[in-house]
Amino acid sequence: MPPILFAVDVITVDLAQSYAVGWGTLALLNAGIAQGKNRSGLNWFLLSLLLGPIATFCLVAFFEKRLPAALTERPA
Repeated sequence: MPPILFAVDVITVDLAQSYAVGWGTLALLNAGIAQGKNRSGLNWFLLSLLLGPIATFCLVAFFEKRLPAALTERPA
């Protein structure tokens, strides 16, 4: 029986590692999407580490692309 328990432990560790890699990859993608919408990539990266796919949905569904501040200011 010990080889079976060892195999289960290895599968659990592999699953946890792949889950963490996927979650981190999603956070990086969200940071790129946020920067494309002129928002803080670092803030969205950190938020995505906590919320994951929920942050992706919020970023895509509720946040429009912002114009840079230089384009929205009117000359005096």
